[in-house]
Amino acid sequence: MGETAPVSRYAIPAERLHGSVFDDRLLSMVFLNEIMARFPEAISFAPGAPHESLFEGVDVGRCVDRYAAYLRENGLSPDGVRSRLYQYGPSRGLVNDLVAEAVRRDERIDVGPDAVLLTVGAQEAIFLLLRVLHEAATDAVAVVEPTYPGLLGAARLLGLPVVGLGDDGAGPDPADLRELYQRTLKAGRRIRTLYLCPDFANPSGTQLSLERRKALLAEADRLDLLIIEDTAYRFTAAPGSAPPSMKALDDVGRVVQVGSFAKIAVPGARTGYLIADQRTDTGTTLAEHLATAKAALTINTAPIAQAVAGGLLLEHGGSIAELGRAKGELYRGNLRHLLAALRLHIGPPEGNAAGVRWNEPAGGFFVQMTLPIPADDALLYRSAREFGVLWTPMRAFYLGDDGEFRLRLSCSSLNPPQIDEGVVRLAKALSL
Repeated sequence: MGETAPVSRYAIPAERLHGSVFDDRLLSMVFLNEIMARFPEAISFAPGAPHESLFEGVDVGRCVDRYAAYLRENGLSPDGVRSRLYQYGPSRGLVNDLVAEAVRRDERIDVGPDAVLLTVGAQEAIFLLLRVLHEAATDAVAVVEPTYPGLLGAARLLGLPVVGLGDDGAGPDPADLRELYQRTLKAGRRIRTLYLCPDFANPSGTQLSLERRKALLAEADRLDLLIIEDTAYRFTAAPGSAPPSMKALDDVGRVVQVGSFAKIAVPGARTGYLIADQRTDTGTTLAEHLATAKAALTINTAPIAQAVAGGLLLEHGGSIAELGRAKGELYRGNLRHLLAALRLHIGPPEGNAAGVRWNEPAGGFFVQMTLPIPADDALLYRSAREFGVLWTPMRAFYLGDDGEFRLRLSCSSLNPPQIDEGVVRLAKALSL
């Protein structure tokens, strides 16, 4: 028997800790993880995780070898390749050239490698942008509610004020953005950035039309703010159906694009990127300034993880779109299956005997559902314990209390039979 570790005699006063660790919305995500661990046999519509089957064709060693061969083909010696992969790397990244070429090929976004920064997932990219683009304590970030909790958590950790825009199902209205900007200005704060996920946002599933994208770009230019475009779910659009990305439409320099290899490749590599080709009055790209901040945060993004992402890109013709093609097809199939199961077992999405409503997005991982009863932790616990089904309460996706009666369903990690059985259980749980 091992000895019991001594208990520290010093108790840190809670008031000395940053308030974010006691934030109810952040703690609600911790509670969700605890519920998932406590009921591992439950069918879970909670995680927005990739489907396990999509990892079967991924050989990490092969990917690293493919990227190493690419380096040798471009003149690097064997010793140079080994050093590039095994040593600390530059803060700006290693596969910048591949990402720049991929967005040029896929999206007609013409940027150089110096405009690309490789990050530890999209989350670090968001954190860096919020830190670097909000210099004054009165700078604010605008979001479309409901919004990605990771953005809200990053802002909370940084002490940045966040203001919310509504979503009428088509995304934020530019007139509402203008009104929010003026109202925020009168309160002594200035909106510097607007965070948007234009294609199948988490959790709403909203996709912005071409007209709405153009109108928001024009409004951002009038208000002198930058748009942070999150493209995490863009690859799930049916081929040829998605409007151009905000970055592709931007001819002024108002958009910084954030991308990730987590959903489209493997989350275990924890590799994301951002495209920030804006120039400061020093002549330096915004990406280079962000790299300076990154050096103080994570030093660099793991070279071997970047090599995995780079190798996967090279295996798919240097195209992010091609890398995500088969995966997007699987997720669209899962989404169609979930929507059909909801109609079959609960009723029409716009209203039914159970008083439950939901949206029907054309892509992404998520369906947003509104209940006649609070979708709180107590209901989640009963759903897990008595019916064996899990979902995500949406309170953490809002600044206020608007998410009290809403939940999010994710179908990305499930198979069709699991989706069918999960919806049957969900229908029973929601009839309480």
